[in-house]
Amino acid sequence: MEFLKRDTQFDFLGKRRLAGMISLALIALGIASLLVRGLNFGIDFSGGTLVEVSYKDSVTVEKVREQLKSARFDDARVQYFGTSRDILVRLPARSVDNNAAISSDIMETLRLPFLETLAESPQGGLQQCVSELGLGECSVQMRRVEFVGPQVGGELTEKGGLAMIYALIGILIYVAWRFEWRFALGAVAALVHDVLITISFFSLFGLEFSLPVLAALLAVIGYSLNDTIVVFDRIRENFRKMRKGRAVEVMNSSINQTLRRTILTSMTTLLVVATLLLIGGEVIKGFSTALFIGILVGTYSSIFIASPVVLGLGISREDMLPVKKEEAEADGLP
Repeated sequence: MEFLKRDTQFDFLGKRRLAGMISLALIALGIASLLVRGLNFGIDFSGGTLVEVSYKDSVTVEKVREQLKSARFDDARVQYFGTSRDILVRLPARSVDNNAAISSDIMETLRLPFLETLAESPQGGLQQCVSELGLGECSVQMRRVEFVGPQVGGELTEKGGLAMIYALIGILIYVAWRFEWRFALGAVAALVHDVLITISFFSLFGLEFSLPVLAALLAVIGYSLNDTIVVFDRIRENFRKMRKGRAVEVMNSSINQTLRRTILTSMTTLLVVATLLLIGGEVIKGFSTALFIGILVGTYSSIFIASPVVLGLGISREDMLPVKKEEAEADGLP
């Protein structure tokens, strides 16, 4: 990669209108999906019971769903959880009265066909199945059970949303103090862009939105902000060093100077996240997916969203000069 060994000369800001149109189109598509389909909230937010079941042999989702319907679990949501032998059963909060009782009823319903088969066998398989703690002979095992009440789910939803809002407000204040108010608005615009596109991805593809996904979004905010701050710091430095050149030229040069660092950091991080996504298992799939999408979008936004917004707000060299320091030195002269 020759371009990683020297400063590039790409006209990033010259493509800002095209990048802005692409981002607006993606955000509009995501908002439309959120309005029509919404998010596939996990039980962390919606409340209910989750039961993970493991079969000895492969089983179809349709068969499990029919068994649960026969036991009056009509609103149960059934899906594969990694392999065709692992099943995830979700029940909404309105149908849950007692966590222990509901999970026991589900397991009894799913084990019933196997127990009947064993009872009819001449080898006394039923007694052997019941006597063993693992119930391996029954061909159905319960891996885990989770329960969240509707009130707790509502509180988690509210507090999760507030956590994001507080994070963005804190970032707005910090960047405005550390740099300048135009940079603060640019940074927050990039972060909102990253969050909206990542959430839209989950809505469009119907992926489960759970607490680990929310944690990943907060991590994406931190990652994207760090990348943006590096670019902003170089922009401020070049505004003071480069006495000639328009604002767009100074900002373009700054983005090109930090491009090597941006690409290497993103590639290294994405390699780790891709490993989690591919071999981490279903438990952290939502978390790693949100991180992967967020890092890709965050790298893009630090170049094509944050800096163009600052440029559009009319940043100039005079805004970056240390005026207060020079005035204080002048006041100290005799």
